[in-house]
Amino acid sequence: MEKQLARGGQFLVTETKSEDIFTPEDFSEEQLMMRDSVKEFIDREIWPNKDRFEKKDYAFTEETMRKAGELGFLGVAVPEEYGGLGMGFVSTMLVCDYISGATGSFSTAFGAHTGIGTMPITLYGTEEQKLKYVPKLASGEWFGAYCLTEPGAGSDANSGKTKAVLSEDGTHYKITGQKMWISNAGFCSVFIVFARIGDDKNITGFIVENDPANGISLGEEEHKLGIRASSTRQVFFNDTKVPVENMLSERGNGFKIAMNALNVGRIKLAAACLDAQRRVTSASVKYANERVQFNTPIANFGAIRAKLAEMAANCYAGESAAYRAAKNIEDRINARVANGESHQDAELKGVEEFAIECSILKVAVSEDIQNCSDEGIQIFGGMGFSEDTPMESAWRDARIARIYEGTNEINRMLSVGMLIKKAMKGHVDLLGPAMKVAEELMGIPSFDTPDYSELFAEEKEIIGKLKKAFLMVAGSAVQKYGPALDEHQQLLMAASDILIEIYMAESVILRTEKLAKNKGAAAVKEQIAMAQLYLYKAVDIVNTKGKEGIASFAEGDEQRMMLMGLRRFTKYNNMPNVVALRETIAAKLVDENSYPF
Repeated sequence: MEKQLARGGQFLVTETKSEDIFTPEDFSEEQLMMRDSVKEFIDREIWPNKDRFEKKDYAFTEETMRKAGELGFLGVAVPEEYGGLGMGFVSTMLVCDYISGATGSFSTAFGAHTGIGTMPITLYGTEEQKLKYVPKLASGEWFGAYCLTEPGAGSDANSGKTKAVLSEDGTHYKITGQKMWISNAGFCSVFIVFARIGDDKNITGFIVENDPANGISLGEEEHKLGIRASSTRQVFFNDTKVPVENMLSERGNGFKIAMNALNVGRIKLAAACLDAQRRVTSASVKYANERVQFNTPIANFGAIRAKLAEMAANCYAGESAAYRAAKNIEDRINARVANGESHQDAELKGVEEFAIECSILKVAVSEDIQNCSDEGIQIFGGMGFSEDTPMESAWRDARIARIYEGTNEINRMLSVGMLIKKAMKGHVDLLGPAMKVAEELMGIPSFDTPDYSELFAEEKEIIGKLKKAFLMVAGSAVQKYGPALDEHQQLLMAASDILIEIYMAESVILRTEKLAKNKGAAAVKEQIAMAQLYLYKAVDIVNTKGKEGIASFAEGDEQRMMLMGLRRFTKYNNMPNVVALRETIAAKLVDENSYPF
C-alpha cells in the first residue's frame, strides 16, 4: 500500500505516526558526507576568522562566498542542467543548517544569494533566463541580490513605489525607484527587482544586471546591530534600462514571486538558526565546565544546569520539526515530478503546500536562537558581554532572524490565516474536528484511568488534547468573527502560539519515539527527557495563550465552559519531574562537554 502523502496544516487534525516522519537520524550516507564537508569548510574558513566579520570586512565575506561557490555549496538547490548539484530539499536544508552556524554575516550572504537571489530565476525564469544567469550564480562567478523592501514598503510588500515604464519602441522598461536593506548589494552582479507597471494592482519582477553606467547607484554600507560584514545598502534606480525579455514570469506576478520566495526562505532561515544553537550551547557547556567559582565548576550549579538543559531541548525540538517539514516538502516535490510536472512547478507547489509549517518554523527557531544566545551570555557572565568571547556577536546576529523573511508577528498571523483559508478550500477539515470538540465540552468527561505503560502514551494523548484546545479557541473565534478575524490581531497571535507549540512538541515527541523504537529507551534517556521537557513547557504556553484568547472573546457560560475545557485539555495525569528532566539532560551535556545529540 502506498504511503499517503502528508498535507500542509493537516498535522492539526490527524494523528501522525512516528515511523511516518523523517528525523535527523535518517540522514543518508551521502547527506552525512555533505554535512561533514560543510562543517569542515566552516571550521577552516569562517570560524577562525570570526573577528574579520565583526570588523566589517566586506571583502572577506565576498572572498569566502567565492570559495563556497568553488566547492559547489552555492548550487546545492540548483538543478544539474543549470550547473548546480540538483540535491533534494532535505539536503539543501542540511547545507543551509551547517553553513550558517559560525557567523550571521556569512550566513546572510549565503542565504540571500542562494535563496532570494538565485531561486526566483530557477523557479520562475524562462529557459533562456535560466541558461543565461543560473550557472553563473550557482558557481559563485556572479552573486545575486533581491530588491523588494522600500522606505515605505516593508511588511506591506505590495505597496512599493518603484516604477517600470515601457519604452516607446517596446524593447525595454525603464525602472526608477529606491530599495533599502538590500543584502549583498555591495558585491552583487544581478538584482531581482520588484517594480510596478502603470497602475497595476500587483508589482512585477525583473532581472536587472548591476551596471553603474545604467542608472544604478548604491548608498553607503548600513551600520547594523549584527551581521556586520553582510553588505547591506540602499539601491537607487534612475531610468535603469531593462530589456523586456528580463521580466520575471508575467506582468503583475511579482507579489506572488515574492511571497513564494519567502516561503522557501522561511524554512531555510529556521535551518540557518540550528547550528548556531548547537555551537552556542557547546560553547556554554565548555565554559561552564572550565569556570570555577566557590571552588567548583559552575557547571555543577543547578541554576546553570537548568539553562543548559533548556537550550539543548529547544535546539533538539527545532531540528526535529525542521527536518520533518523539509522531508514532507521533498516528498511532495518528488510526487509532482513523478506525475510529469516540471521541477519549477513541483518545487513551487511543494513548498507552497507547507507554507503554514514554514511560518511556524521561522518563528519558533528564530526565537529559540535568540533565547539560546541570551542564556549563553548569562552563563559566560561578564565575559559574555565582552567582544573577546563569541557570545555577544551570536546574540547580535540572532536578532535579525526575527525580522527578515517577514517579521515574526506577520508570520504568526499568516500561519493561522493560511490554516483557516485551507479549511475554507476544503484542503484541511477543521470544521468537523472543531464540532466534535464542542460536543465533547458539553459531554461528561471520562474518569477512567488510562493505561500509560507504553513510552510516550501520556505525552501523545496530551498532544491530542492540545490540538483540541486549538480547535476550541480558534473554532469559536472563527464562528464569532468570521472573515473579520483578520482584524483581531492579538487573538490571531495567541492562537498562533498554540499552533506553533503543537507542531514543535509533536515533532520532538515523534522523533524521540522513533529513536527509542530503534535503539531502545535506555539508550536515549536524555532525548526522552528533552522531549518531555519541551512538551511540559508547551502545555504551559497553550494554557496561558488559551486563557488569554478565551477571556478576550467569550463571556458568561460560554467562557466558563471553555475555560473548563482548557483545563481538561492541558491537564497531566502524571506531572513530569521537571528538575529531574533538566538534570538528566544537563548531566549528558556536561559529561560530553558539548551539544552531543
